[in-house]
Amino acid sequence: MPGVKRKRRYDASGRRAQARRTRAAVLDAAERQFLDGGYAATTVAGVAREAGVSVETVYKGFGGKPGLVRALYDRGLVGPGSVPAYLRADAVREQETDPAAILREWSAITSEVASTVMPVRLLMRAAAATDADIAGLVAASDQGRLERMGDHARFLADRGHLRPGVTVEEAADVLWTCSSLELYELLVLKRGWSMPRFAAFLADFMITALLPREPASGDQ
Repeated sequence: MPGVKRKRRYDASGRRAQARRTRAAVLDAAERQFLDGGYAATTVAGVAREAGVSVETVYKGFGGKPGLVRALYDRGLVGPGSVPAYLRADAVREQETDPAAILREWSAITSEVASTVMPVRLLMRAAAATDADIAGLVAASDQGRLERMGDHARFLADRGHLRPGVTVEEAADVLWTCSSLELYELLVLKRGWSMPRFAAFLADFMITALLPREPASGDQ
């Protein structure tokens, strides 16, 4: 009707974008302080001050220091790319039919994720010795990764890719070991392996451990 003003539709995109920026600022501040000063020395008040937010905002968004560490760990698991690592790993299952190629792609993704999440994992391991909440987080992250690798193992079995005699449980254990940050720490951080060398090692190990063996030259 003429003269009647229509209500404007509320656009929440700006508020959501601001919330994402605030969350990122808090996590960036928390990561710097945790890695520079350690878990015990870092305070929620200090993180809030550096991020330019209230202490209440940090508690509301993360629930305290353990929640900040959990969020940092989850952010690291996304990996360095624009597409989260777990989505890329799942996409490989849908797009690739060669099992060796699948394992090589998974190995490359594993090495990328390890490079981003390793500093937080080291922080968690150190803090777990004296903090029960962080110890629980370490255990939960290991269990979650084992379940994820079990899903990958079942996929390989369902596609008929596993070598005869290799069970789903054994395949899950192999994948779980190869995706462990401890292995990355030993070979990359302590022995100085390059990322491509590490990824190639993971792929070769998993292919040898899980897939049918290629017949030796001359075998019929």
